[in-house]
Amino acid sequence: MKKQIFFLLLAFITISASAQMPTRTQDNVDKYKQICRKYIYAEMKGMYREAGGSLKYPFLAPGSNQYLDMLWDWDSWLSDVALRQILLEKGTDKDRKDALKYEQGCVLNSLSYGGMEGWIPIWIERNAPSRAEMLSTKNPWKSNMHKPTLAQHAAFIIKNMNGDAEWLREDFYTLQAFESRYLNFQQHKATGLMYWENDEAIGVDNDPSTFYRPNESSGSIFLNALMYKELKATAYIAECLHQSDIAKQYEKEAVKLLGNIREHCWDQRDGFYYSVDLNLRPVVKPDIEALKPGMLFFHVGQPRTYDCLIQRFSVWSGFMSMWAGIATPEQAKIIVEKQFRDTTSFNAPAGIRSLSPLEKMYDTRASGNPSSWQGPIWVIVNYMVFRGLVQYGYTAEAKELTEKTILLLGRDFERFGALHEYYLPDNGEPVLNKGFQNWNFLVLNMAAWLDEKAVVTEF
Repeated sequence: MKKQIFFLLLAFITISASAQMPTRTQDNVDKYKQICRKYIYAEMKGMYREAGGSLKYPFLAPGSNQYLDMLWDWDSWLSDVALRQILLEKGTDKDRKDALKYEQGCVLNSLSYGGMEGWIPIWIERNAPSRAEMLSTKNPWKSNMHKPTLAQHAAFIIKNMNGDAEWLREDFYTLQAFESRYLNFQQHKATGLMYWENDEAIGVDNDPSTFYRPNESSGSIFLNALMYKELKATAYIAECLHQSDIAKQYEKEAVKLLGNIREHCWDQRDGFYYSVDLNLRPVVKPDIEALKPGMLFFHVGQPRTYDCLIQRFSVWSGFMSMWAGIATPEQAKIIVEKQFRDTTSFNAPAGIRSLSPLEKMYDTRASGNPSSWQGPIWVIVNYMVFRGLVQYGYTAEAKELTEKTILLLGRDFERFGALHEYYLPDNGEPVLNKGFQNWNFLVLNMAAWLDEKAVVTEF
């Protein structure tokens, strides 16, 4: 009996140990760093897809059975940033040359589905209907479209080609139409902030700032940070094409958007950037004819001095203000001290929670369509926060987050031979979608920074 109890206790201790994140020691970090590199180097070409069907050019796919043969918007961009790190560390000149057609194909495939009104789909499947067929069942003025990462992806490729943008010249008008679609039809007039049309396929699927919110009401900090960088990237492309006048216009738009984000999304009380609610009733004159004599005129005694309301939901995307260079140095200091370092909120053993557990909406259950961004750890969250920390000089915090990410993914490879789409915050257990590659490979960019080696970064 005692022997049985001993073995049961031993089994319990073993299970408990395996269900915890590895200790963050130098030996463990070195061990799992090498495991990550070994597996990722071997799997790198699993992202490559050949042209065919509706996809006229070779492209990069996220990997795993759920995303085998589809081009996705921000996924392909960030997969490419990881791919270039792999090629820097392990690739030959021929490998880098061969990869170029897959990189450019991501941008060119998306632009092939563009048009004069600017709408481009979020994803394109190999057997996707034509653009005309898509728009016969979808209203482009009321539908979300490709996230504002298309120019950023193109600029990333062009920068790696030492400024050669000629491959994009014929499609630059389509790219500008895409940017104009956002600026003309998804920009709130009163605040100048960008908004989502609805809560479908926004990338951070069930972010409570947008999920199940009224249409055209979410001035998302995630969206606005992306758009700010997108405008900067479009200006860079225009310069590379020797179209300086056009570049100046996009720089002006970027400066205006930066001011709008700082004015409306920064919350001095909490020390964080938040999404905002744009769903306010309009200011209108009273209808005199509908009023009876002696009735009061409501809402006329004082002007409404605000055009949006801050949504104080502790969503990870507030850190994107640092990634995009929107936060002032003083604001970044507050964000790091009050938000990043708070282990009761964002800071978890496996990285940065996508939603603080202090929020009532916190939920780490497995979910696809929508994917769960209400608490689980996503490697892209860890990476974006890491990049912001590095840019503002918070090296100790960046080191902490890098080591956590290495341990998280290295342990996943060690146990399951593959990575997953997202993880539990406290013990790093995988939740969903074995075989997911995509932006998970950005752990190599983080590891290179940790080793003080050359690092590939997004535009």
